[in-house]
Amino acid sequence: ELGSRHPISITREEIISIFHKFGYTVAEGPEIEDDWHVFGALNFPPEHPARDMQDTFFINANEGNPVLLRTHTSSVQVRAMEKMDLPIRVLCPGRVFRNEAISARAHCIFHQVEGLYIDKGVSFADLKQAVLLFAREMFGEETEIRLRPSYFPFTEPSAEVDVSCNICKGKGCNICKGTGWLEIMGCGMVDPNVLEASGIDSKIYSGFAFGMGIERIAMLKWQVKDLRHYFENDVRFLRQFETVI
Repeated sequence: ELGSRHPISITREEIISIFHKFGYTVAEGPEIEDDWHVFGALNFPPEHPARDMQDTFFINANEGNPVLLRTHTSSVQVRAMEKMDLPIRVLCPGRVFRNEAISARAHCIFHQVEGLYIDKGVSFADLKQAVLLFAREMFGEETEIRLRPSYFPFTEPSAEVDVSCNICKGKGCNICKGTGWLEIMGCGMVDPNVLEASGIDSKIYSGFAFGMGIERIAMLKWQVKDLRHYFENDVRFLRQFETVI
């Protein structure tokens, strides 16, 4: 019997194709990384909880620049800032690892897509417009977004992005827990310290970054309620995606 494309692969390619229309190119980097690219260059202070062994899979934690499994694809953004000519407009998809208990809502392995845009005069309004266009391409033209203040070490100001529930059209249902909104990503303006750490003059250039979990987007798009389905290779689950192009 013929197989079908995995829902994670389908979602990943759809996200990439949407941002390709906006002029983004794809950048990739190693899954085994060093502390500088995963934490140091992204403005994580030495005492940040994400550095704790309970969250990160360290391969060698005793040296000055530990080796670890990347916890986010932001490390690819750092490598892009170090090597690419300005302006930069990249999308960074990939697999990431965190030391978490496996459940219906969490897994130790998952996939992210992060984006980075750096140029002269980039503003938060540009970020909001990019997120809105993506949401409407992914979930439908009637989709609305809202941004809630948040905190990330590498962006300031930072926000969490919600989209109006595409199941109940914002009226409230069990998928959106009656709120009418679904969280899809985090975003923000790149912190000047992050730009300077990669050799970019923050007085001349500014930029925004965003990141989303591919499993999360796929869950919302197809109402998948258990993350573990993505990893079990149950053909009864996978056959549901045979007709998805």
